[in-house]
Amino acid sequence: MLCAAVLVAGLYAAMAGIGTTALPLLIGGLAALVGLDLAEHRRYPVQTPHRVAAVLLVLRAALYSGVAFVDGSGLARVLFLLLPFTAYFAFGQTTAIVLGVACVGLAAVSTPGWYAEVEKVSDLVMFTVGLVLTIAMAAVAVQERQGRIRLQESHRQVAELSAAAERSRVARDLHDDLGHHLTAIVVLLEKATAFRDRDAGAAQQAIEDAERSARRALTDVRESVRTLRSAPFGLAPALDELVGGQSDVTLDVTGDEDRYDVAALQALYRAAQEGVTNSRRHAKASRIAVSVDLDESRARLTVADDGRGFSRGREGFGLIGMRERVALAGGRVDIDSAPGAGTRLTVTIPQRTV
Repeated sequence: MLCAAVLVAGLYAAMAGIGTTALPLLIGGLAALVGLDLAEHRRYPVQTPHRVAAVLLVLRAALYSGVAFVDGSGLARVLFLLLPFTAYFAFGQTTAIVLGVACVGLAAVSTPGWYAEVEKVSDLVMFTVGLVLTIAMAAVAVQERQGRIRLQESHRQVAELSAAAERSRVARDLHDDLGHHLTAIVVLLEKATAFRDRDAGAAQQAIEDAERSARRALTDVRESVRTLRSAPFGLAPALDELVGGQSDVTLDVTGDEDRYDVAALQALYRAAQEGVTNSRRHAKASRIAVSVDLDESRARLTVADDGRGFSRGREGFGLIGMRERVALAGGRVDIDSAPGAGTRLTVTIPQRTV
């Protein structure tokens, strides 16, 4: 913009015979300045290195001086306003202010007797005001750029946290879904092996149940891949499917699940899934009771077994993931167990009021 204004003023001065304007040198100097700016922005779109910025600053000062020397209109002196403006971006406020003071001093020295003429004093004051405004605009531009960089960094951090939360959620889902089904398959195949010689019918039934569990696991994996589900989640149907075909597991669901949001219901389901899986895999239980009570104030899930139990402090990834999921839904997990006394898992999630 300033280069264009200087060019127009120089052309007018040359045609009107004002001063002495070397028009080819003026046009060449202004073209060099524009080319220098474009080359810098193309090569260093974000931040120019200090050494390169110092060299470019010297080149600009030389070009400004040359253009001002061949410009008969005298307007080319405003180009020196760009020196502190450019320096602010590369070297900061102090350097910009020092250059601004130097430009004012140079303007005063290059205008002999300026203090004796009102017009020259006015020009110098306007030049000084222009420098102050230029440095202020540079400060605003730098702050805006720094704010944009901080905002981009915040967005990056939010994206990383979201990705980490999603990875954690996927890890819990894989553990809960595949872990449950694979445990059931292992138990059924062990049963088939044990009864192969004594009861061929029971062994064949165990193999068929294992096949059904494998197919159910495949279905669950396919459903987990889908980002949208055609039907809303229902706790009672999901629990029915979870314990279906397992004669050693009982299920009792009471209350209205419509009182609770999907996050709470899914947390209860995953807790039941983990509880049943642990009863089979670790406790070697022969009877497992799953009960859900959904009343007006809280939802409570209980998974109790007659297995061998465990001592406190022995919690694996599954229980840790369960506690995380339930905590996100605003609830808590209580475990009552002792070696040889079975295990009772209780999950309580209060109803969220709007």
